[in-house]
Amino acid sequence: MAPVALELCAGAGGQALGLEMAGFGHVGLIENDAAACNTLRLNRPGWNVIEHDLFQPLDLKPFKGVDLLAGGLPCPPFSVAGKQLGERDERNLFNVGINYVDAIRPKAVMFENVKGMLDPRFADYRAWIDQRLRKLGYEPGWKLLQASDFGVPQLRPRVLMVAVRKEASSRFQWPTEIVKPASVGETLHDLMAARGWQHAGQWRERASRIAPTVVGGSKKHGGPDLGPTRARKAWAELHVDGLGIANEAPGTDFAGMPRLTVRMVARLQGFHDQWGLWGGKTAQYRQVGNAFPPPVAAAVARAIITSSKRTIKHGHRAEAIAS
Repeated sequence: MAPVALELCAGAGGQALGLEMAGFGHVGLIENDAAACNTLRLNRPGWNVIEHDLFQPLDLKPFKGVDLLAGGLPCPPFSVAGKQLGERDERNLFNVGINYVDAIRPKAVMFENVKGMLDPRFADYRAWIDQRLRKLGYEPGWKLLQASDFGVPQLRPRVLMVAVRKEASSRFQWPTEIVKPASVGETLHDLMAARGWQHAGQWRERASRIAPTVVGGSKKHGGPDLGPTRARKAWAELHVDGLGIANEAPGTDFAGMPRLTVRMVARLQGFHDQWGLWGGKTAQYRQVGNAFPPPVAAAVARAIITSSKRTIKHGHRAEAIAS
């Protein structure tokens, strides 16, 4: 039987898709954004999508003992671009996540956040999280992973906190295999050329590196673009106009720097092209821009599955079962 996960802050499904790629099923996906919930339902009608604010109570009895509790917890509290209030930020959901661990006692936990979570100023808070998890019978670990090491054509550092039951802790190993990413030009050339742009080949050669970190923005942001001035400068070096998101690929006679479409950004995030997105352009871009790249989630999830299995013998037959 395939292992199953309960996911918090599921968003547009980046982590969920990665877990699915690794072999996990889902008993529930909790998300408070209506557009993101509709995206999940659009792609996987059979998923149990729960539109819910995690700060509000929820009956967790159906999820007790789940194989994995996973979550892409909101990053603003620990982002270098924000106020860096950390655990004091009203948007901090790490406390809620740990409460969920206590309530359902999963076999393993995987929480994702921005690299600022490892800043020395949050050391005491990380120590508190570790102490609480150890009291619950888990051994936690933190790791900064680069999405580009997993074939994602983007500079996207993410912090992962993985906690496995103590009896399985010696078997957990962070993924180490490096998958070299393609350049932005190689990744997006076919999409740029889709409407016959005559300069698409030249653009491919100019966009010869991987992308800077895609910025998703928030609902307070006026509209979709590729980030602040410094980010837009990095995009310009790839011959991409970062001032906005295009509705479609450039036409035959287009001149100048093209803008990316939402589908292009989704591919840079590691989504496959069949993954649909619900809502208008701004809603779609925010969902994609805030996503956890599926290939990274898949690699860590596979490592969790490996650590949670042991071999036992039934007569002459061996089976792998969850610890």
